[in-house]
Amino acid sequence: MKIIDTHCDLLYQMFRNPKVQFEQGDGEADVSYSRLKKAGVVLQWFAIYLPDDPRYYSFEHVLACIDLFRTRIAACPQVHVVRNREDLSTSLAEGKLGVMLTLEGVEGLAANISHLRTAYDLGVRSIGITWNHANWAADGVGEPRLGGFTLRGKAFVQECDRLGIVLDVSHLSEKGFWELCELSPRPFIASHSNAYQICAHRRNLKDDQIRAIIQKKGRIGITFVPAFVRPEEPQIKDLLLHIDHICSLGGEERIGFGSDFDGMDDKIPGLEHPAHYSRLADELHKRYTNEQAERFLFGNWNSYLLQNLPEA
Repeated sequence: MKIIDTHCDLLYQMFRNPKVQFEQGDGEADVSYSRLKKAGVVLQWFAIYLPDDPRYYSFEHVLACIDLFRTRIAACPQVHVVRNREDLSTSLAEGKLGVMLTLEGVEGLAANISHLRTAYDLGVRSIGITWNHANWAADGVGEPRLGGFTLRGKAFVQECDRLGIVLDVSHLSEKGFWELCELSPRPFIASHSNAYQICAHRRNLKDDQIRAIIQKKGRIGITFVPAFVRPEEPQIKDLLLHIDHICSLGGEERIGFGSDFDGMDDKIPGLEHPAHYSRLADELHKRYTNEQAERFLFGNWNSYLLQNLPEA
């Protein structure tokens, strides 16, 4: 079994607590090397998320998280950093754990396009434009005014497209979502969002948004945050309801997973950390064909990345 997971917050846990380990970890955080390998994860995305506090909205703190990634995760001899298509193919061929750097919310870039280019040079390959609140680029899903992109945000999108950075609409306002559809010709993603029709949470995607992602050949990472799965007492099998619904809209080839491990306080019972992925895989194989299950766990994300990551 091979798995690509497009969202975890281990770097945030490391930023908060210097004792959190990756290579020798198990217990201080959800995500560790051993748990990912046990699960069959072949590529894990690591998000730079800064605390929701203006004191941390600086590029200095972004660089601190990049340094954590490079010294505490990428330095492990068993992993391979993925920056381009060739890196992904190499990590799969060598059987190493691929690791990729992402950014969740652009507050720390401080509206400076040179900071964006520097982040790209240091390995950031996907960017979620907002967290829940507004920033200099756009409004998030939790901003009461329900706005879209600023002028600086639109320029940011253009530069991301030029560099080949994958844009991520998880947390972006609905108006911002539709503006991005017009602004960018490239297929964007929702790295960790579910279906609003199944669970009416503001962070989930409505049917017209899902159809738009499908049409643009983007991807949707089904997430394990309990509140996004079911209002009360979600179980692993409830994740399949979101998959069923997206498939019903024509999205079978657009579905993957973005767990959000280390970014949630509550957990779905039996799916508390990456080593439990096998339990989800068992449910997938009960409901779908082996080929479909493989696509959801690995193939759909893999094909997307081989088309949309930069060339070496």
